[in-house]
Amino acid sequence: MPHLDAAYNLARWLVRSDDDAEEAVQEAFLRAYRFFGSFRGEDGKAWLLAIVRNTCYTLHTRSKAAGINEEFDEQIHQPETVAASSDGCFSRNPEEILIEHADRELINRALGELPLAFREVLVMRELEGLSYKEIAQIIDIPLGTVMSRLARGRHLLQRALVAHMNKESAK
Repeated sequence: MPHLDAAYNLARWLVRSDDDAEEAVQEAFLRAYRFFGSFRGEDGKAWLLAIVRNTCYTLHTRSKAAGINEEFDEQIHQPETVAASSDGCFSRNPEEILIEHADRELINRALGELPLAFREVLVMRELEGLSYKEIAQIIDIPLGTVMSRLARGRHLLQRALVAHMNKESAK
């Protein structure tokens, strides 16, 4: 259970749907529980995220075969909390919160547009903080491929962010 948030986060970025991510995580945890006796590793998080990743791909393949193809439409409405300092004043003003929220939406939109191979390694490295070795183990690819996908993914993300920012400034 300590890796539930990481599992959901990865699934959410892979399947691009809250409901499908919940289904994938639930299925992955059932598989992990069923096969826990065969776990012979030292990194439970990497093992679990590999199961989540494989479950997401399996569910995606099933839905494609069934002809289900939903359009991705991400609306992020996360309530912002403003902490009061010891003197009772708020530490952040509404403008700062609005800018931070807009930046987060811009990054999420750009990340969501990346091809899956690059998006998954970026999510695992930048959002989940996994090491290159753990990512290679989860995806079952060589370490050099992880590094090249990260470099290329970061470059694509940067280009997407610049394109979005240029589009916004032209309005």
